[in-house]
Amino acid sequence: MSETIFAPSSGAGRAGVSVLRISGSQASTALQSLTGQLPPTPRRATLAALHDPDSGELLDRGLVLWFPGPASFTGEDVVELHLHGGRAVVSSVLDALGRLPDCVPAEPGAFTRRAFDAGKLDLAEVEGLADLITAETAAQRRQALRQLDGGLSKRIEQWQARLARQLAHLEATIDFPDEELPTDLEMAALNDISSIRSEMRQDLGSADIGERLREGLEIAILGPPNAGKSSLLNSLAKREVAIVAETAGTTRDVVEVRLDLQGYPVTLADTAGLRGAQSEALDPVEAEGIRRSLERAQSADFKLLVFDATLRPELDILSLADANTLICWNKVDLAEVDPPTIANHTALPLSAMTGKGLPELIDALSNAVVQRFSEVGSEPVLTRARHRRAIEEASAALDRVATQSLPELSAEDLRIALRALGRVVGRVDVEDLLDVIFREFCIGK
Repeated sequence: MSETIFAPSSGAGRAGVSVLRISGSQASTALQSLTGQLPPTPRRATLAALHDPDSGELLDRGLVLWFPGPASFTGEDVVELHLHGGRAVVSSVLDALGRLPDCVPAEPGAFTRRAFDAGKLDLAEVEGLADLITAETAAQRRQALRQLDGGLSKRIEQWQARLARQLAHLEATIDFPDEELPTDLEMAALNDISSIRSEMRQDLGSADIGERLREGLEIAILGPPNAGKSSLLNSLAKREVAIVAETAGTTRDVVEVRLDLQGYPVTLADTAGLRGAQSEALDPVEAEGIRRSLERAQSADFKLLVFDATLRPELDILSLADANTLICWNKVDLAEVDPPTIANHTALPLSAMTGKGLPELIDALSNAVVQRFSEVGSEPVLTRARHRRAIEEASAALDRVATQSLPELSAEDLRIALRALGRVVGRVDVEDLLDVIFREFCIGK
C-alpha cells in the first residue's frame, strides 16, 4: 500500500459535478502539487484553483475536501476533488495526477479494499456497500443499508462471543479435570449452544428471501405462439423491449426486462411460444427456444401463463400452472370471455393492445411479490450464498457438539463453527474470497 491511488468516484460521462478521490501517503503532496497550497481544514469544503504541475495551466476551479487518516473512509489520508463534470476537465486532472510520483490509477474496489484492510469495514459490510451501490429498488436499498450498518455483522459477532465463552468453559473442563468446577457448567454450555443453533436455523430459513431480494424475483411469461406474450412484456415495461409481429413464433430466445413492483426487484422474461404435445416445432431454432422456455419455467419464482382468448387453450401448456402461476386470457378486445376461466382455472381477462385488465394484472403481480417478501423486516438477513454456506457449516458443527463422546471432540466442533462464522465477516480464511468480492466494485469505490 505504498502507492497512492486515485480515480473518479462519480459516474462516467458529462455531469454538473464530478468527484475524484485520492488515497494514500502522498495524497496531501498530490493536492499541493495541483493547488500550490497546504491541505485545508479537515472535512471542510474549500474552493481552490487546480493547475497542471508541469505547465502551470489552469485546469479547473473546484471544491477540495481533506480527510487526514485514520479518520477517513480508507483509514489513509484522503483527498476529494469536486470538479466541473466535463470530460475534458476530469481527463486533464487525472492525467496530471498520473504524472505525480507514487500516484497510480485505482483498480476496481481498491478504495474499499483499503478500508477493509484498515478495519473500517468488515467483509459483510463491504458486501452491503456493494449492494447499496447497485440497489435498484427501495427494498434492496433498505436491505443493503442494514448490512452496511453492521446488522448482519453484529449478529455474527454475538454468536461468536457466545460460542467463544462456551468453548472456554469446555476447555476448562478438559485442562483442569481435577478442579472442582460447577457441575452444571457443561449443561449450561449445551443449552446456550442449542439456542444459537436454533437462531442459525431461523436465519437459514430466511436466507432464500434475502438472496432473492438482492438478485430480484424472476417471472416467466409462458404460453403458445402468438398469444401476445411479447406485447404484454412491452406493456408492462412501458417501452418496446420485444419484437411484436403477426407471424407466430417471433420470439426465439428469452427476452428480459427489469421492473420495480412495490419497491421490490423483478425480472420479467418473455419466452418462446410453447406448443402442445401433439404439435411439433417448425425448425431446430424454435425447438431450442421451446427448450429454454421450459427451462425458465422450472427456475422462475412466478409464472404468467398467457392464452389467446380467440383460440382454444392447449391443456398440455395449462399443465404448467401451479400455486405460483397467474393465468391470463389475452386479446379480450377481440373475443369477450365470460366467465374468465380456463379448464376450471381462474383467469384474468386482459388486452395487451388496449390496456384492459393491465392494472389488475400489475396489482396481482405486486401482491404476489409483496407476499413473497413479507418476512423481510428490520432484522438482518443472509444475502449471499456464501453467507448461507458458512452458517450451514457452523450449524452442522453445533449439531455434532451434543453427540460427541469426548469433550475434546466437542471443543473441535466449536472451533469449526467459530471459523465458519469468521468467514462471513472476514476474520479468518478470507484471502481466497477477497479478489472475487472486490472485483464487483466499480472504479473509484
